[in-house]
Amino acid sequence: MPDERAALPALEAFQLAVRDGRRFAVLRAPAGPARGALVYVHPFAEEMNKSRRMAALGARALVADGWAVLALDLAGCGDSEGDFADATWQGWVDDVAVAATWLASHAGHAPWLWGLRAGCLVAVEAAQRLASVAGLLLWQPVVSGSQHLRQFLRLRVAADALATNPLLPDEGSAPPRRRDDTAAFVEQLRAGSTIEVAGYTLAPALASGLDAAKLEPVRGAMPVVWLEVGGSDPATAALSPASARAIEGWRSGGHAVDAQAVAGPSFWQTQEIEECPSLVAATVTALAAHAARS
Repeated sequence: MPDERAALPALEAFQLAVRDGRRFAVLRAPAGPARGALVYVHPFAEEMNKSRRMAALGARALVADGWAVLALDLAGCGDSEGDFADATWQGWVDDVAVAATWLASHAGHAPWLWGLRAGCLVAVEAAQRLASVAGLLLWQPVVSGSQHLRQFLRLRVAADALATNPLLPDEGSAPPRRRDDTAAFVEQLRAGSTIEVAGYTLAPALASGLDAAKLEPVRGAMPVVWLEVGGSDPATAALSPASARAIEGWRSGGHAVDAQAVAGPSFWQTQEIEECPSLVAATVTALAAHAARS
């Protein structure tokens, strides 16, 4: 492993070689030696695009505080090779593991894995494969992949409802369309069919991994920074009940979990691109505290 004091490029965009192709990656690093490193794992489907602004703001703030940050587009996403229809869950986990290994060898630090929403599920699975992970930074983590999948499929249900009035026949002589619910779509995926949802072609190999994913404690104790956006009022911002239960499970498994809710917009799902400065500030403060203790 190179000297920890070796300087990295301040900003570099490149194609990271993985087992089955290349993934677009952006490395940001401080001018001097990095105090630590992170790999950013983006959310699922359209949440990725809604969150790009916040991910960039978070990365820049961390770099300003001395961290190196590597962000990559997973297979079939953004500027990486492949189509979303061809992506697999295990392929995404592989992408993150390769990125973490690359960053460790170039930055001289075992990296933190920084996930957002469903990216937290991918990050946790990747952490299981890696020999050394400094910690997990979880932004608004999805606790249940199964629930997340069904929420995504509801977009298709809603689109079908808008396209067809279930009480009236379609225009012309065709019979009324059937309004499938999420359970029916899940069964289609399990039977090997692809589903079109909000402009994304969802294949069984990706859906099955998401459906099975749970935010469960990894092997070996490691620090976890768990941050959520808990409403617009700082005085009442709170972790969700599901997160509170999951955090207790992580702590029972020996992990030191620094959990906090901040006030701000749900930027990953708002119609317009939103910023949440309180989340960025809480992130920098939490990681600086961990760096000071290590």
